[in-house]
Amino acid sequence: MKRIAFFDFDGTITTRDTMFELIKHQKGGVRYRIGFLLNIPVFAALKLKLISNQFAKEKLLTYFFKGTSSGIFQAACDDFAGAKLPGLIRPAALTEIEKLRSEDFEVVIVSASAENWIKQWAGENGIRLIATQLQTVDGRITGKIEGINCNQAEKTVRIKAAYSLSDYQDIYCYGDSSGDKQMLALATKSFYKPFRN
Repeated sequence: MKRIAFFDFDGTITTRDTMFELIKHQKGGVRYRIGFLLNIPVFAALKLKLISNQFAKEKLLTYFFKGTSSGIFQAACDDFAGAKLPGLIRPAALTEIEKLRSEDFEVVIVSASAENWIKQWAGENGIRLIATQLQTVDGRITGKIEGINCNQAEKTVRIKAAYSLSDYQDIYCYGDSSGDKQMLALATKSFYKPFRN
């Protein structure tokens, strides 16, 4: 019997959006706040559904990281994963992951966040990762996403590309937002906002 569990990351396993926390960690509070204020039109347009989530994310990533050496960026992401990310993890989510692994589930994170700042933590916890990938050109971050942001329907596309779901008797899915609805629909058992007290 094969069993698998798919987890959204931001807001499900973590208490908040990790991209914003990464920016604060790498750039400092002052530069983060200035950048946030300068990008208010982007957030407003996203809220009004005038632009896509991917377009808004690329605007922020471009503002803060365009031209950064991919090696320096990854080292900073690894530092964030070690220094800050553990404090953002919901204890109940970690307990659930450990329980599932003890019951022979393969556990997979499926995240719209970039793999760069999740993969170290995921690897240390024996979790496979499917996530958004950032574009690099000549060894530098461009601020663009490689392909499609791993959110909404793209989550199911990536899952089905990696796994033959018909081989699994139990498919558990965990999410907390509208971006997870298509993934939750794949489950034999789904959990929406399961770790909120």
